[in-house]
Amino acid sequence: MATFGTVFMPEMALTTFADSNWSKPEIVTSDSINLHPGAHVLHYASTCFEGLKAFKHEDGSVNIFRMDRNIARMAQSSRLLHLPTIDEPMLEAMIVDMVRRYLDEIPLPPGSMYIRPTHLGTEASIGKAAAPSASSMLYVLLSPVGNYFAGGDKCLRLLLEQDTSRCAAHMGMVKSGGNYASALQPILKARAEVQADQVLFCPNGDVQETGAANFLLIDGDEIITKALDSTFLHGITRDSILTIARDMGMKVSERELSIDELLERASKPGTEAALSGTAAVLAPVGTLIHNGKEHTIGSGDVGSTTLKLREALNAIQWGKAEDTRGWLQRV
Repeated sequence: MATFGTVFMPEMALTTFADSNWSKPEIVTSDSINLHPGAHVLHYASTCFEGLKAFKHEDGSVNIFRMDRNIARMAQSSRLLHLPTIDEPMLEAMIVDMVRRYLDEIPLPPGSMYIRPTHLGTEASIGKAAAPSASSMLYVLLSPVGNYFAGGDKCLRLLLEQDTSRCAAHMGMVKSGGNYASALQPILKARAEVQADQVLFCPNGDVQETGAANFLLIDGDEIITKALDSTFLHGITRDSILTIARDMGMKVSERELSIDELLERASKPGTEAALSGTAAVLAPVGTLIHNGKEHTIGSGDVGSTTLKLREALNAIQWGKAEDTRGWLQRV
């Protein structure tokens, strides 16, 4: 199987916003887009995106997971970036139409069809550093993906970074490419210097998120994770896992978590940690690196609660457990 996110369907749905109106969505080739070299997005990073999945069930039906939440978050990101307001029903129709177009290309679980809606500012103006783009482009790209854990579960190594943030505090809840770009330098440095897989950003000792995923600490029957605010991404997988944990009778604590408390709890037998996101659902964390010292989380191996929560969410996504909350939309 090719590397995650490198194979694309040959067509995508695309619409543009100009003169206060969205164009009728079209099906176009997905190998290129037409942008003026002075496009706002290329100079002032006016762009946001989403990531969601469609799953093929054993009965042959195809279901998109929590599409309403992804569309709502994209609308929020667009507002916060002052991009043109997206037409949410139109975007839903674009997503559904594209998934239907490529039903036969959707892999069976644990594979899926990854869906990437993208919104970017297109106005040709290099004089609008402090003004939004009056025009934009919105498209929906599809990428069939395989099993994220095809090589087996690997416990991740995280470097705790307390001197810098992943991105500007008021931008954390925006799913924008600029946030990922700003995290890249510390991540690459951590990989080179301490062989970390990711950086867990903890500005002033406040445990927030990694460069590309939310962080969850599991201490017995309690999950501890930072309460939602503007500084970090409001993950839909995070919300799904926390909901399932509550249904299982676990205590969910959304609150401040300091580095000191994290390291103290991590040393206890049975403690687990994981990163939540669309691609992996839950990826286990085995080691925290802080001030040149490595701290093993619990046994350092994949935790049973991490596996239980991930399997429970996968069972809903894959149609093997009842969808009692209406998270799946059949197409």
